[in-house]
Amino acid sequence: MKRVIVLVIAVLLAIPVFAQQKNKAVKNAIQTTVKSTQKDEKGLKKVYDEELDPMSQIDEALEIARNTNRLVICQVGGNWCPWCLRFANFITTDKEINQFVEKHFVYIHLNTSKEHKNTDMLKRLRNPGRFGYPVLVVLSREGEVLHIQNSAYLEEEKSYSREKVMAFFKNWTIEAIETIK
Repeated sequence: MKRVIVLVIAVLLAIPVFAQQKNKAVKNAIQTTVKSTQKDEKGLKKVYDEELDPMSQIDEALEIARNTNRLVICQVGGNWCPWCLRFANFITTDKEINQFVEKHFVYIHLNTSKEHKNTDMLKRLRNPGRFGYPVLVVLSREGEVLHIQNSAYLEEEKSYSREKVMAFFKNWTIEAIETIK
């Protein structure tokens, strides 16, 4: 009887460890799009991995979002798009924006291109490409499309406006959308 109790306790204690390891693996799979070492002709990191299945990326991001009480932001575009790479670079090099995004969102890059149209992903996200690229799609923890952001409204000259980008992110946190004033 003691062995059974010890075994049950050991299994119950191991479950959170396995879940944490799975979440780390999923998070690492999602973050590979940001860790690319390939660069475009202007030296910007190519953040879109054309080999990843975007539907799986979304599902994995949603799992992390549910477990960490965050929303998902999908940056849809491709390495062919200079503005897509500029936006990715902009939000990763600004320390305050980067920390804010990491705290409040699971952020993924979803590829679409002539070679990889990924029409199922585009349908799932309610055809965000109609606004041009990059386009940002905010998903609830359940996968519901909450907002599609045309990134042109966040631009400033040949880059992005820090104030507009920060306002966009602040307006789409869980706290912002779930708070009734």
